[in-house]
Amino acid sequence: MTDFVVGDIQGCFDPLIKLLDKIDFDPSKDRLIAAGDLVNRGPKSLETMRYCKNLGSAFKMVLGNHDLHLLAIAHGVKKPTPKDTIGEILVAPDAAILIEWLQQQPLMLSVDDFTIVHAGIPPQWSLQKALSLANEVNAALTSINARSFFEHMYGNHPTTWSDGLEGPERLRVITNYLTRMRFCAEDGQLDLETKHAFKAPHPFYPWFSHPHRKTQKDKVVFGHWASLEGRDCGENLFALDTGCVWGGPLRVMNLDNQHYSHQP
Repeated sequence: MTDFVVGDIQGCFDPLIKLLDKIDFDPSKDRLIAAGDLVNRGPKSLETMRYCKNLGSAFKMVLGNHDLHLLAIAHGVKKPTPKDTIGEILVAPDAAILIEWLQQQPLMLSVDDFTIVHAGIPPQWSLQKALSLANEVNAALTSINARSFFEHMYGNHPTTWSDGLEGPERLRVITNYLTRMRFCAEDGQLDLETKHAFKAPHPFYPWFSHPHRKTQKDKVVFGHWASLEGRDCGENLFALDTGCVWGGPLRVMNLDNQHYSHQP
């Protein structure tokens, strides 16, 4: 079995199918893993969700911020914005099935010696701590009180992790690190305002660039940051969001050999 990890699809269904054809993806012997943001902004989010769900055990994913946004809207705690392209999902005859399936997906995955996460892992967390905290959020997402999680999910505060955080603030900052982070300080303080530039005000730098980052020896596969354009971010780092929804290619990586393929 070959594992292929694809970057942010965001409803770009046609490029996805063309890319899978290009790499001879065979769900009977291969597995597709999505690095989050399966839906939104692109034209065919419903088709993308249905296709990925129907792959069954040949598909895995981690949740991205757009996936969580869809779930919050589906739970009635947020209204779609004019930029959202998820309306077809919400009125589809299989909407409840698709939403329930999406809500069961994790925020982090370990595949062999790779860790897959949508945005990244803050420098002050070890891989083991990140996985443990991600599981806290997944427990909230799959509980009978999931609506409460979505009611408190939005917001940029607290900006820094503390082991003493509790309740909604604790879950919010974990979620922000794993699904929204680009820039942070070495102690993990988040800058969630700077999105497109490669530089942020001191003391903020790309999360992966801090010299004492605890996951430097771990292989981390991530998406989310389209303006990186998939560039080399350093050893053991694999950036997969190449901005397909913004006119760039869609990128997939073969985990066996770390070879990238693109469409178009």
